[in-house]
Amino acid sequence: MIHCKPKKATYFSLSIVLLILLGGLVYLLNDFANTRNYGLIFYLISAPLVTVVSLMLLVKMMVGYKFISVGKEKITTRLPLRGITKTYDLKQILAWEEEKVIANKKEFKQTTIVFDDKASFTMSNHEHVNYEDFVVYLGKKAPSKRVKTN
Repeated sequence: MIHCKPKKATYFSLSIVLLILLGGLVYLLNDFANTRNYGLIFYLISAPLVTVVSLMLLVKMMVGYKFISVGKEKITTRLPLRGITKTYDLKQILAWEEEKVIANKKEFKQTTIVFDDKASFTMSNHEHVNYEDFVVYLGKKAPSKRVKTN
């Protein structure tokens, strides 16, 4: 059985960035409340901007935190933050596609799988361990469901 789980290093790095953003937001609000070193326009633009970026990063981290297991002709997805676990047969796959993008001389891969109940999930090689084994397994067990890209 192949278990794909979030990479700890990725989530550690994202958590550090999130803490830096939240620290910056606290600094901005404290500076505004006490000393006001900058103009009002700076605070009105920077505080909401840092808040929105922090929330987007937090939501991305929460949505991407999933565990996928594949083996014995089944795919099990577990979303611990939502408390949802679903098991699908490989026959329930409507389509799957692997996208590859080269950026900064590194290859980014992402696989999307759609099931017959219209549920779908994505996973990438930068965020999950055992990604390559997962794609090889899908290629062997469900090659007819793969979406061909040009």
